[in-house]
Amino acid sequence: MAGPETPKLMVDVVVPSEEGRILLIRRGSDPYEGYWALPGGFVEVGETTEDAATREAKEETGLDVEIVRLVGVYSDPDRDPRGHNVSCAYLARAEGNPRAASDADEVSFLEPSTVDLAFDHEKIIADALST
Repeated sequence: MAGPETPKLMVDVVVPSEEGRILLIRRGSDPYEGYWALPGGFVEVGETTEDAATREAKEETGLDVEIVRLVGVYSDPDRDPRGHNVSCAYLARAEGNPRAASDADEVSFLEPSTVDLAFDHEKIIADALST
């Protein structure tokens, strides 16, 4: 017997620089191809959300991140055009120079207000920096 259909679980990672910029990736695929986004992605079966956050950040930016705290859980059914995906967003810190990898075309520490952001990442960044 099949279980109920449920949302997919994701993570997003907010990594501010000392100058107040945020680590962002330019998406290399749809949805939002060419837009800037937080590093993140889907949680794998058997993986904690914290482990997924550090894995996704490493895969997309080449940086080892240290989780500082949970920013929040973002569950708006319309937040992702691929379907109902719920994200656990984390504030993290990292050192080093990022390099684009995985599904990221570019990666850089940027001022979020100067670029087009994907998904609900503007809200996640605002929440991360306000608490």
